[in-house]
Amino acid sequence: MAETKEKSHSDEKPKPRVRPIVRLGIFLVSHSFLVSVVCFTSGVLALFLLPVLAKNTYISENALMPGSASPMLSNHHVSDGNRLVKDLTNSNLKSSETGIESHKIIAKYMLDVGAEVSFHKFHPQMNQFHPLHFFSSPDSGKIQENCSCSSYGINTVGIIRAPRGDGKEAIVLVTPYNALTSSFGEVLSLGIAYSVFSLLTQVTWLAKDIIWLVVDSQFGEYAAVSAWLREYQTPKFSSHSTLNAEMCPDINYLFEIKVHSMAGSKFSNSFRRAGTMTAALVLKVRDQSEQFDDTVSIYAEASNGQMPNLDLINVVNYLAVHRQGLRVNVEKLWSLLNSGWLKSLGEIFESLATIAKSLNPKFKFGIPATEYVEGIATLASSLYYQALGVPTGPHGAFRDYQVDAITLEISPKFSLDKVWCSDILLRGGRLIEGVIRSVNNLLEKFHQSFFLYLLTSPSKFVSVGVYMIAFALLIAPLPMVAASLYVDANSSKGDSSFLFAITDTDEHGITIRSWRWLNSAKSVFIVHLWGAIVSLLPYFICQIPDCSPTTSFMIWVLLSILSLLILNLVLASPLACVKASQEKEWALVKSVTISSVFIGLGLMSVINFATAEIGALLMVPMCLLARPLKLDVRVGTLRSCCRIICNLVLGHIAFPPAAFFLFKGMLDGFGSANVGDFWMWVESLWAWNSATYLFIGMVQLPCWVLCVSILFHSC
Repeated sequence: MAETKEKSHSDEKPKPRVRPIVRLGIFLVSHSFLVSVVCFTSGVLALFLLPVLAKNTYISENALMPGSASPMLSNHHVSDGNRLVKDLTNSNLKSSETGIESHKIIAKYMLDVGAEVSFHKFHPQMNQFHPLHFFSSPDSGKIQENCSCSSYGINTVGIIRAPRGDGKEAIVLVTPYNALTSSFGEVLSLGIAYSVFSLLTQVTWLAKDIIWLVVDSQFGEYAAVSAWLREYQTPKFSSHSTLNAEMCPDINYLFEIKVHSMAGSKFSNSFRRAGTMTAALVLKVRDQSEQFDDTVSIYAEASNGQMPNLDLINVVNYLAVHRQGLRVNVEKLWSLLNSGWLKSLGEIFESLATIAKSLNPKFKFGIPATEYVEGIATLASSLYYQALGVPTGPHGAFRDYQVDAITLEISPKFSLDKVWCSDILLRGGRLIEGVIRSVNNLLEKFHQSFFLYLLTSPSKFVSVGVYMIAFALLIAPLPMVAASLYVDANSSKGDSSFLFAITDTDEHGITIRSWRWLNSAKSVFIVHLWGAIVSLLPYFICQIPDCSPTTSFMIWVLLSILSLLILNLVLASPLACVKASQEKEWALVKSVTISSVFIGLGLMSVINFATAEIGALLMVPMCLLARPLKLDVRVGTLRSCCRIICNLVLGHIAFPPAAFFLFKGMLDGFGSANVGDFWMWVESLWAWNSATYLFIGMVQLPCWVLCVSILFHSC
């Protein structure tokens, strides 16, 4: 008897020990509601804490050494720049409507200082939506057919060969100029650039070639820079240019400068190149300023949220403030500066910092309330322009070729008379000289500092290691809630606890229930397929001639609804995802929807973090709170009523056109809102190949449709 008992005890299998990480996962999933509230609230709080956590900028690359040398730009070079400004101003007053005389004058001045000069002729390109442009190289633009001779743009290029260089590296200085309708600010920017250019032909420390690019901005500044970069980086050898030369003979002979037709002239009709571009500066001067000081505005955002290396901005900020006495500005959302609740929040953080410092003097936490409000306004602007995915200036064309570039816009505090012109020429020229000298010291490309960052002021930034914490907290509830919903939907009737679902040993029942999610996955997949179709519809709508933005938007809406109805009928009713016998099927649909949103936000954070951050703020609460309204109406408690209100509000805000008009109203006022504005905004996104357009069409819109279908589900 005893032997049989011992044998039975020995035959019993020991229970497997559950690992601590599994126990933690089970705990988080079983308490997903509490974890979701804590994580999402912490994520929003961390986002508002970013200006407080911002660090002061610093120069990471020691070789830059900004301000280590005294500026060499003198009044002699300023007088040269003034002569160019005077000649261009006079030529604009009495020149013919073609503006060719201005190009001749600029080329003549470049040749006078010994630079190599050439002209780059380009066609304007069509800004037409095409689906494959999102996956193509930067030189994939389509040139307009049947271009006339008057549709040519002409860039003037001057190159200085470095006396200490080997011709393998170059620095680019860009000045936009429209010879037909030039403003005095554009002419003055040419004067600043020429004063620096004439200096650089005389120095002996130059180790990188200098390219001065005067772009013809009559077809747009970005288009002119992009056309020159395409030719510089990917030269084309075709009969297209030869054919145009035969059709437009004036283009080839219009720029013959008789003074320099002698032997030894450095003027060439062929396209000239220098070395690999290390950095690029776009220089502009504003005609009128509302500032109280002479300011320099920095524009750094490029396509799809790309930013230049932070060291380039730091060098400009240091030289402008500490060497030239200029005030540096970055873009802000001005509507937030007068926000009362932001000021109150800043005062709360300031009070908490004071208390923390009284407890421990080593704590240096917190900033003044006014500085906090400005930091939030700058941070919101940085997030907005990065999320938009549209370059804030012609410098964006350089980032397509992985060249660090920024746009500098100088704004004098007084009107530009003769005295103040000389002052701006001197200070602006010395600023450009200092930046070029710092970049000239580099032995390799920018790599030491950050490429992923958000600015809260010209001298403060938030690195990727800090702002990703807020995003991680925002999306952390999604996988836990998805797992909790899946377990709850697959649990047996009468016991829906998570532990029962884990310890269920009915293999046949588990197999059947584990495949139930495929029906929900099919429904979610079909809605995302519909989102891809909606994203492609503008390609066909653009083919309709003479169609206004409002009409195009209405056609887009009607075709989107029609395509959804067709998918609903053909592919087994994707939105009618619940049968009468499957009361918890909506939970499976919500689980799969949350999983797809989590994947979409994660992928978008790699492409454009700012878009993912804003998308998480809109989509995560809508996904977490989505629940059939009928169930909440039956319960009738205060909690269910609050959830109904939140679902209805979020359902309106998260709809892409509604979110656009709400944000536009906050910035410009609701009186100026128009239905066609959304189409024009979307048109700008696809014209710039912004990944935000794909995110809206293939992630946010399908998520909104699925959540709305869950809200109005008949359970």
